[in-house]
Amino acid sequence: MSRRRTFGDAGQAFPVYITVVGGLLFLAFAYLAVGQAAANRNGAQTAADAAALAAAQDTRDQLAGMWLDDVRDPAKWQDILDGNVPGLGPSCWRADELAAQNDAHVEACTPTDPLGYTVDVETDKPVGDSIVPGTEDKYAKASATAVIESRCTFDLPGEDAGDGDGNEVLPLPQLSCEDRNWDPDPEDPSTLPDPEDLFDVHLAD
Repeated sequence: MSRRRTFGDAGQAFPVYITVVGGLLFLAFAYLAVGQAAANRNGAQTAADAAALAAAQDTRDQLAGMWLDDVRDPAKWQDILDGNVPGLGPSCWRADELAAQNDAHVEACTPTDPLGYTVDVETDKPVGDSIVPGTEDKYAKASATAVIESRCTFDLPGEDAGDGDGNEVLPLPQLSCEDRNWDPDPEDPSTLPDPEDLFDVHLAD
């Protein structure tokens, strides 16, 4: 009698065991699907961040080039440092490049005020098959904004500056760029700041 009861208890426990194991497997696959989606979103955000920064850095480099071209005319410096100058070329092509390097593509690239770019991207690869319906065709999207800010200030010389003979002379002012001062001398490249010295490029908060 006791042996029959033992076999009967075992038979009753087996379906419960199958149900518990099935539930655990379902939870494991569900967590895997969530992890896949999170990884896809993280990849999209990385691509958006890199794309926005690349576009902003391209514009920064253009502005730094303009400053070097007009280094002898400090009256033009402030407009260049503010990004308030004509002739800037498009920079969104750099966003396209960086998004592609991160397995994504740019859906929108928009100049911002203050100076910078907002870039929207979508991943090239879907989340993939999972127990969650529709994930095989689900693509992650993300957006990022990068801004360009001048790191430097300066004071223009007074209007009464001269060479002692009545001739107006406007010496190049000193640039104060956060942790360093520069005394630009067009004849000495070591005295001319690099683009990253003139401008800070960072993701917006």
